[in-house]
Order: sequence, then structure tokens, then C-alpha cells
Amino acid sequence: MPEMIHARVEACFQQAEAFFERTFLRPRISLQLRGQKAGVAYLTENLLRFNEQLYRENREDFLRQTVAHEVAHLVAHQLYGAGIKPHGAEWQEIMRGVYQLPPNRCHNYAIPRRRATRYLYRCLCPNQQFPFSAQRHALVGKGRRYLCRQCRATLVFTGQQRIE
Repeated sequence: MPEMIHARVEACFQQAEAFFERTFLRPRISLQLRGQKAGVAYLTENLLRFNEQLYRENREDFLRQTVAHEVAHLVAHQLYGAGIKPHGAEWQEIMRGVYQLPPNRCHNYAIPRRRATRYLYRCLCPNQQFPFSAQRHALVGKGRRYLCRQCRATLVFTGQQRIE
């Protein structure tokens, strides 16, 4: 499965090389991207990261559009340098001219919303609750204090959690 992504990256570079009549440095490729992003190009590291889960769920469009989108970022960077806008005219020109694809900035893949645990805190105000993320709750455990903006009391963990 990942070999299809590698093959598409190589095909995109070969297309760009034929179009611009020059060679381009090949990037490292990682399939460790998580979350909402389908792909990310790290220009100075010459690295492409792809979301393998979104690839599995959207193979055809992912290979056609997402991989070309990220390769176009690296090609634009190698051609025009660091001073260009990420989705500017140079990148758009590569998407349209080299890959004959629309220069879409974002994907529209369905992404399931992640369920998150919230830790409930309270202050002295009546009927006031503050849901903290796991990260913020952990900071409280390390001594960080948060204050209510109304009563200025320190927020205290209620011992309760909820899943959102």
C-alpha cells in the first residue's frame, strides 16, 4: 500500500523533470502523519509526510491530488526558492501546468471527530464548570494554577470527567 504513494511521488517528480527539463532532489517520505491533514511538505528538510489513514480511505483522489499537491510544494521550492507563498502563483502554475490538476488548497476527505476526555473544574461561582483538556489537567497536576475570570478563585478539579 505505501509503495503506491512512493510510486506516485516518483511519477510526479518525473513529470516535473520532463516539464522543466531539469532534475529535482527526491525527498524522504513518511507515512506517520495523523489528524486532519492529508499531507505536509517540509521544504527545508525535503520531507513529505502523508496521512496513511486518509490514504486508505480515499486512495484514488489521494494519489492523484494530495500527492501531487505536496510534491508541487517541493518542486516550487526547488525552482523558486523560499520567498514564495505556499499556495501562490508558482505552486498553482505547477499544479495546473505540470499535473493538469486544480490547485485546491485543502482536501475534503471525511474525517471522524476524535472523542476527547474533559476534566471538570469548578470555582466559587454557582453553576460554573470548566472543562479542561488532558494537557491542561496534567499541568494542574504539575502545580499550574488557573483562576476564574469572574470570582478570581483558583479552579479546582471536581473529580468528574466527561467524554465529548
